[in-house]
Amino acid sequence: MKIKLKKYTEQLLEWPKDGHHIMAQYDHEKIIVYQSYRKEIGHFAAENQFFGGAFSLDRMTWIKPIFLWMMYRNGWGTKEGQEVVLAIHLKLEAFERYLKNAVYSSFNQVAGITQEAWKDAIKSSNVRLQWDPDHDPYGDKLDRRAIQIGLRNEYIRTFSKEDVLLIEDISPFVAEQYEFVKSKDLDKLLIPEEKPFYFSDEELNRKLKISK
Repeated sequence: MKIKLKKYTEQLLEWPKDGHHIMAQYDHEKIIVYQSYRKEIGHFAAENQFFGGAFSLDRMTWIKPIFLWMMYRNGWGTKEGQEVVLAIHLKLEAFERYLKNAVYSSFNQVAGITQEAWKDAIKSSNVRLQWDPDHDPYGDKLDRRAIQIGLRNEYIRTFSKEDVLLIEDISPFVAEQYEFVKSKDLDKLLIPEEKPFYFSDEELNRKLKISK
């Protein structure tokens, strides 16, 4: 794996406890996001280094930069149809492009526009954004908020191939670490090293309500 790992218990001491944060592993070129799929889709993507085969370009796909939120969503790779866990090394400029064009999926997360204007924006938008409670390794809710991004139409087409630098099947790693969760031995739990991500574009940070 080309992911930097660090003990969960060590990271827990460094992470913000609340607020809206894009917790992620990133550098100047890329940011890592996660998805889970059934075997035929996940294996195709990892083997061919793009999303194709049974992957649908006609329905919205959601990406999540926060590893533990993905583990909450897919039950550490145990839920049916989510057995193959992918770490997608995504071009940083693509991630920024998505969020510059994103519309909040719920009106109650929007400020400064009418509900009618928001409805019009949702109809025309091909990128959705929402903040949900983050979760600990056991799936318990936290005060901190985690971001997820939905893509469709031209955005899902570029995401499926040209926006991606690397696709890794990390399912064996996930299964290995899940054993420590099940045994409640979190001192041994390793997860991707993550820290808060901020855009250089302060207007975008404000739009996304990212906490400082």
